[in-house]
Parts: sequence; structure tokens; C-alpha cells
Amino acid sequence: MNTTAPITRTLFDDIMVPCFSPAPFVPVRGSGARVWDQEDRMYIDFAAGVATNALGHCHPAMTAALEAQSRKLWHVSNWLTNEPALRLAQRLVENTFAERVFFCNSGAEANEAALKLARRYANDTVGPQKMQIISTSDAFHGRTLFTVTAGGQPKYSSGFGPVPEGITHVPYNDVAALQDVFDEHGDNICAMILEPIQGESGVIPATEDFLHMVRHLCWWHKALLILDEVQTGMGRTGALFSYMEKGVTPDILTSAKGLGGGFPLGAMLTTNEIARVFTPGVHGTTYGGNPLACAVGEAVFDVINKPEFLESIKTRHRLLMAGLKTVHHRQPFCKEIRGEGLLLGCELDDSLKGRALDIVAAAGKAGLLVLAAGPNVVRLVPPLIIPEEDIREGLARLETALENLSTQQP
Repeated sequence: MNTTAPITRTLFDDIMVPCFSPAPFVPVRGSGARVWDQEDRMYIDFAAGVATNALGHCHPAMTAALEAQSRKLWHVSNWLTNEPALRLAQRLVENTFAERVFFCNSGAEANEAALKLARRYANDTVGPQKMQIISTSDAFHGRTLFTVTAGGQPKYSSGFGPVPEGITHVPYNDVAALQDVFDEHGDNICAMILEPIQGESGVIPATEDFLHMVRHLCWWHKALLILDEVQTGMGRTGALFSYMEKGVTPDILTSAKGLGGGFPLGAMLTTNEIARVFTPGVHGTTYGGNPLACAVGEAVFDVINKPEFLESIKTRHRLLMAGLKTVHHRQPFCKEIRGEGLLLGCELDDSLKGRALDIVAAAGKAGLLVLAAGPNVVRLVPPLIIPEEDIREGLARLETALENLSTQQP
């Protein structure tokens, strides 16, 4: 192979494992909420690396932290600890319910650790029979075998069997079904894992009744409540973590995506009582707590965890919602807009049913990056720092994409 040949999108199809289908253009640089491709075409970013680039592209606080740490210490493994990891853990403990932190590299790893911790805690405190995990239908918790099984979307777990046993799913926001499954499995339930907002399956917020019933039933049956805040955490909904505005406190919380602002970083947060069963050697990770990642995470945390910054996310939410309604008035495309903060989903109306990916493609041609959340929902998760002018420009480009799509046959 000629390694001096130009790097183009077609090279992906020649050499990469085909489990992705990337856009036809290749981004090469970014700044704030804007990205430029190889042809120097500019795109407004309403995708943020799937809700990951919380502070946009190349935020000065992040680049400064990475550059400074890169001249000090890159990696030591968990045979040693390091200052950035301890500082970031201290920030998380001081600003959440948690007393203990476990660092890893991704949301999937954080959820894997949470599920293992819940089973180990139940095993050590009650016995091996208390191993049942309750999850919700159409959830998404990662791509490991344990987490895709917990996720409850067969398209992600089929063909990889046998899958882990002892996982039961209930419909999201169905209080009666939730009560029934706890009545059936009772004291054998060790944990329930739940997203405060289901992201991948359509941006569906949990109802207050459902969240509070989950918390009550877990408490009554001495089961642990795991909140998967991989997508909703780090300011995405307008709070540092979503649970803080829901009146429900978890026993275990998972975070990633925005935690590192685009640098691979995940975390599992829990209490002293629960964490004690993860003694040395029970669980681990080579790169978890990496100094580079945690230094970047510190910078991200310090920018986001300010009242004025979190309030600005709610201001941007209102602007984006109003703009989407204006776009819909001019170019009808959705029947409902759901979500909180800068995590929004537009459920398509009947005229565009099943065409979320077509809208994603049309938006790309119009210079806008958006996401699909299933076949019928367009997901908007811009950087939390997106300027108002970029929100307006992105909405104008969305309108152009919808106009162009309306002239095409499905």
C-alpha cells in the first residue's frame, strides 16, 4: 500500500472494519462549535461527537491542560496513582453524592464496572442468589457483552450469545410494569440500571413518577440504583448531573462522554459502603485514571461546574427550542421535541417517518452535523459553549436541509 497517497474517505472502506458508516467528508480541524473538512468547508456542529465534546473543539482550557500535562507524566498504570486523577476524583466527590470514584476510559467500561460492583456487593452482603438486574427496554448502556445485554436492544446483542443471564427489562416509564417485576423477583434483585433520559432510543426523559418509584422500590428491596449519566452528565441537561434536579439520588452513577470533553475518560461514582467490596484485584483497568485524561477532565470540570455556566445551558436550550419551532412552522418536519438542556430529540412527523438518517445526510450537505436516535428521531446535542449565532446559523442550515429533502423522493 502506498502510505504517501492522499488520505480520503474512500480509504475507510478499504482498510477499516465495516462496523461504522461515516459521512462522505473527513473533518480535519475544529474550533468551538465549528468543524472544517479536507476541502475547508465549514460545518456547524449540533452533534458534538455524540454529546461528548462538551466544550466544543480545541477549547483553550483543555488544550492548555493537555499540553502542560504532556510535559510531565503520560501514563503510570494503576500500580501507582497520580495527581491529576486524585484532583479530579476530589472534585467529583466534593460536588456529588459520591464518596468513592473509579476511573476508566469509556461509558461502556463505567457501566460494566457498575454492574459488576452491584452484583459483587449483593453477593458479599446477602448471597449469590441476589443477582437479578432490572433494566429498561430500548436502553443503551454500552457495547460490552454485559452492557449490550443490559441495554435491552436486541439489534446490539443478537448474534453474540450466550449472553449474561439474570437481566430483566421493563418498558421505560411504565410504573405498573416496574412494580410487577419487583413483585416477581423481589429480594433477588441486586440493582436497577436506568438512564434519566434515554438517548439512543429517541431522547425520552424519565417521568417523575417513574424515577421516584424506581428509587422507592430499590430502597424497599435493598437493591442498588445505578444511574447511567454517560450522556446526561457534565452539564448536558443544565445541571452538573441530571439527578441533581430530579429529587432522586443514586447508589452508583456512571459518567463519560462530556467528562473528558472528547478525551477518552469514564468514571463510576459510589459510596464508601458499596465501594468496599471492590478490594485490590477484584476489578481494574490499565488506562483508568490516566494523567493526560484526568488533567483534561479537571479543566472540563472547572469550566462546567459554575452556576453561571450551567444557567447558560438553559438559556441556549430556550433559544434552540424556539428556533426549532420556527423551523417547523416554515418547513414542517416533527410532531414533538423532547429533552432537556442541550440534549434534544425531534420526533419526525408522518411525512418523514423512518427518514432520520436521510435528514442527517441532507444536513451534512447543508453544512450541519446532527445525529439520528433511531429511524424516527433527529438528535441535537451541540457543544455546551455553542454561541447564539451558531445556533441560529445551524437552524438555518437545518431548514435548508429540510427544504432540499422535501424535493427528493423517499
